[in-house]
Amino acid sequence: MTAQAAIVGTTTWGTTLGIILARNGVRAGILARTPQEEDQLNSRRENRRFLPGVSFPEALSVGSDPEQVIGPADVVILAVPSEHFRRNASWVAPFVSSGTTVVSAAKGLELPNGNRMSQVLQEVLPPAVSENVCVISGPNLAREVAEKKPSATVVASGNEEKAAYVQELLMSPTLRVYTSEDVTGVELGGTLKNIIAIGAGIADGMGMGQNSKSTLITRGLAEMTRLGTAAGAQYLTFAGLAGLGDLVATCYSQLSRNRFTGEQLALGRTWPQIRDIMENVVEGVNTTGAALAMAERLDVEMPIAQVTYRILFEDLPPREAMAELMSRPPHSEW
Repeated sequence: MTAQAAIVGTTTWGTTLGIILARNGVRAGILARTPQEEDQLNSRRENRRFLPGVSFPEALSVGSDPEQVIGPADVVILAVPSEHFRRNASWVAPFVSSGTTVVSAAKGLELPNGNRMSQVLQEVLPPAVSENVCVISGPNLAREVAEKKPSATVVASGNEEKAAYVQELLMSPTLRVYTSEDVTGVELGGTLKNIIAIGAGIADGMGMGQNSKSTLITRGLAEMTRLGTAAGAQYLTFAGLAGLGDLVATCYSQLSRNRFTGEQLALGRTWPQIRDIMENVVEGVNTTGAALAMAERLDVEMPIAQVTYRILFEDLPPREAMAELMSRPPHSEW
């Protein structure tokens, strides 16, 4: 395969995507933040900070000059936290040529307006490039993907050819890639599940049992679907890999930062205390406020997200939050 790819972000997921592409024979370059980071990653041939023990394939390199890394690329993937997404997209936009496919691999909403990352790209990129935007999401715990454990993901785009192109580049014997036209649903599925995963972690930390956790996940999926369809997403997307699939993986995995955050909240730690011990960004924290702002605009009820926000930012005790949810007025499930 003669394609050339660029990945913006030396994050766990960004590094993993670069490794997957390089294993598939794609010339891949990761854009580092500084020349020092570039030298360190190239000399060690692994990302010891975020993905220790997984070696870089020969076709993967790291550079810090955006013109050299981004300019020749057929596909550019932005794998940075949502809070830094606009700044990074603006940084590389001048070097993206008109035919380049641009992929968002971030799972978050922009504060304070709640923009999805594809909407940020539409604003930042030139019109000729913004038509080529794709998003990728699914049950993709990065370390498992990097370790060649069988996984699947979804690439969505309004441009069917571009989605198929990214599918071709990433498909491998251990990573099955599906396509979708529902950009809104795929993005919101991957974003909103982080809020529910914090709640699932709280249930774990409180020792509430599997009935409680299963109920929270299922009713959380209902919240995700209500908000997503109100925003224009397709209902069935939330029953697929980018919805239910990602939700289950994030709510149960010991690798999930959002689940871990909820567990620590239940054990009595505050969000600032948890943040200080975290190496990676916990997307679900900022997403909670952004999602509630979106829900208010669209007149959508999200009781789990509401109590999660109050636990994070208003010191609501988790047991009081659980009692509030259990004492809501009865109504039909659907």
